[in-house]
Amino acid sequence: MGAKTAALAYSDGEVAKALQGVRTADPDAAAALVRRLWPDLSIEPGPDEEPWTLAEAMYPPEGTVCALAVPGLDLVCDQRIAVERPSLLTEHLVAAGAGRRMYLHAMHSVVDWVAFAVWDDGRLVRSLSVAPDFGIIEDIGDRLPFEAPYWAGAYPVEDYPLPFHPLNLGERALVEFFGFYAEGLEPGEGPEATVDEWEIEVPGFRIVQ
Repeated sequence: MGAKTAALAYSDGEVAKALQGVRTADPDAAAALVRRLWPDLSIEPGPDEEPWTLAEAMYPPEGTVCALAVPGLDLVCDQRIAVERPSLLTEHLVAAGAGRRMYLHAMHSVVDWVAFAVWDDGRLVRSLSVAPDFGIIEDIGDRLPFEAPYWAGAYPVEDYPLPFHPLNLGERALVEFFGFYAEGLEPGEGPEATVDEWEIEVPGFRIVQ
């Protein structure tokens, strides 16, 4: 698997529903979102090239932040969001989720690591971070329903130090939270995707040092 993510979503409802019908995002609204979340950050539009797709934007290069602001949803993607322990996410980013549901999803296939978290109105309700070399790094709150078969051993990996592959659970979390997969799962392991992440254009910005 080559899946990587570093995404943070603030939603008034289901993220997938907010993404339905979206094909392009307003770059001015996206820039305003980035400046609101990081008021001290200097950014400028990325180079004139083909726009990012949402699939590509989920893990932008270092020094780049991608953002999408549409009715009911604010989404930012930045490698700095991919923290080892989601419960320690920068306080001002959590505070920005007041009155909304907030999702963090971070995944890196090189080390088979996944971390995800959910907040309601700024209150952490679930956080998980797991990798084979370190085991369970963080496990806070009640496990979400879609996690149950993984912890129960329904999808074992031979000669693996965990009862499931973290990237498989990460893919399942991604489709549950955002409505699409990075690379997908085996048939029957997860629901059908409802969002085409390759059809949504997302503005990208360079971080100016």
